[in-house]
Amino acid sequence: MSDARRRSVEPATLTGESRDRAALTVIEPTVARADVDSSGRVGAVAYPYRIYDAVATIERPLLSDRDIEYVVSVDRARRLAVRADVFPDTVTETVDDVLLLPSELSDAQVRDKAEDAVFTWTLRKVAVGSAPDLTFERSVDAHKLFWIASRPDGDVIVDSVRGTEMPLTE
Repeated sequence: MSDARRRSVEPATLTGESRDRAALTVIEPTVARADVDSSGRVGAVAYPYRIYDAVATIERPLLSDRDIEYVVSVDRARRLAVRADVFPDTVTETVDDVLLLPSELSDAQVRDKAEDAVFTWTLRKVAVGSAPDLTFERSVDAHKLFWIASRPDGDVIVDSVRGTEMPLTE
């Protein structure tokens, strides 16, 4: 765990129990923790992401270059690069009772994952005579929050951005 992350997490006391509190940059939730239906407390899990605004430029003879834009979201805990529809809005907030998942990828590995994904997506979209030129216009490190809610029929995990729910299995 990095020193910066270690310093950003401090114990908090909620109803007599010790929990973690962290000041995080998060992808802005559309579902607030307080809006989650629960028969008990609502916990949080924070997944580390790096999101890139990427452009693949394809050189074309006799025509102007073609730019294809992508938003690449690299989940640093699960080691996945996925396409996103838009570059997300982020906010900085203090999150109580949160489990911070550690990043399993270095900065260089994250960049490699993003480059590989953009290259693959571009080759699926167009036929190219040479490798596309990849540029990253901007990037942001942010956490995506998932709410853990207790329910009488079993715990669920709620995606704070999409609002989707899944049963929490062990």
